[in-house]
Amino acid sequence: MRKLTSKFPYSNVLVLGLARSGTAASLVLLQNDKKVRINDMSANEYDENVQTLKSMGAEVIVGSHPLSVLDDIEIVVKNPGISYDNSILVEAKNRSIPIITEVEIAGQLAGDSIIGITGSNGKTTTTTLTTEMLLASNSKVKVAGNIGTVASQVAQELEDKEKLVLELSSFQLLGIESFKPKVAVLLNIYEAHIDYHKTFANYKEAKFNIFSNQTFDDYLVYNSDDHEVVEAVKRAASRLVPFSVTNRLLDGAWADEKSIYFKDEKIIDRSEIVLVGDHNLENILAALSAAKLSGATNAGIRSVLTSFSSVKHRLQFVETINNRLFYNDSKATNILATQKALSSFTQPTILLAGGLDRGNEFEDLLPYLKNVKAMVLFGQTAEKLKKLAEEADIQEVKIAANVEDAVVKAYSLSVTDDVILLSPACASWDQYKTFEERGDMFIQAVHTLM
Repeated sequence: MRKLTSKFPYSNVLVLGLARSGTAASLVLLQNDKKVRINDMSANEYDENVQTLKSMGAEVIVGSHPLSVLDDIEIVVKNPGISYDNSILVEAKNRSIPIITEVEIAGQLAGDSIIGITGSNGKTTTTTLTTEMLLASNSKVKVAGNIGTVASQVAQELEDKEKLVLELSSFQLLGIESFKPKVAVLLNIYEAHIDYHKTFANYKEAKFNIFSNQTFDDYLVYNSDDHEVVEAVKRAASRLVPFSVTNRLLDGAWADEKSIYFKDEKIIDRSEIVLVGDHNLENILAALSAAKLSGATNAGIRSVLTSFSSVKHRLQFVETINNRLFYNDSKATNILATQKALSSFTQPTILLAGGLDRGNEFEDLLPYLKNVKAMVLFGQTAEKLKKLAEEADIQEVKIAANVEDAVVKAYSLSVTDDVILLSPACASWDQYKTFEERGDMFIQAVHTLM
């Protein structure tokens, strides 16, 4: 089990917010002989996690946020989802107490073992592809972060020479001090999470933290077709490795109409790749770059690309029912993700969309609705999306109570060879706890149709 070193010089730590990340961070800190105080508004003192942490020596304060929880505290480890407007965090800033997320702890534990992947879209697919490519090349590797398992928990368990592939959100990256991946991947930048970050500039800066501490000994894989990304990486101190779906590159990954390449080396013919969608070509180029820089073989990369078809909830093929094809893209929580999903199909498509209203409009979807024959809408944004459908002259539009109801209504509008696509363009939190729960409800509803 790996231990924190003098690079983490704090002895008295406040963990703000339990959930998965707070619980895991607390356990890691306690196992490293830190004095841990935990504060959570919604937890119950009789919760199993609370009792376990208390038995290990943690002080746990639940049900309120008294400012006294900051007394004698040297650093705050916050749950990524907690806004910086939180009264404890505002007071911590006033007291000049550092505020981090648990990925900073993961970075301290994992050292040069980290491959970090971020971007507005494609993170999960790229993270999964990179991991699978390394595994297929007989490398030792674990995966964690925004993709599921808490980063600090997995980092503590890393073996010698084992890689740690991390999917990293802007929420996580905003709370770092010295964290740096050996290989960083910056996929794209698109306006998102403005309700949390307040401005697009703040959101971008959080994302760009993925390379802010890198040196010339590290690598930054970046999308040379994305203007925002190209401008940002000019300030990186690391070695730049671009990828492009439009230009031939001598120093990175690229594609032409027939094949994909890394520098001057052909990797695979595009006809052999199973993963659908033009947008996934970017994810593939990013993943093979990160994997190659981390020791993956061409044979390992090819074996993954000839067998890997999708990540769950990311343009996931679910079922064919009476020659209707059902796809689950519940992870499309913003407009860009839905644009890319719609671009993946030429068949007549019935789009299921809607969810949390973050105040944005949806006019950027308009050019991508050419193959959409009908829309079934749900959640807080249903009426906004209905106006979009009218502007696109889509004749069949139905409002559904939820995703399950939307599946039934979509099927009633469909004919042979139609695609029925859940790609909400919105977060799930108005009706579902997570996009995973929303996607699972879609899958269940499709199977019920059978």
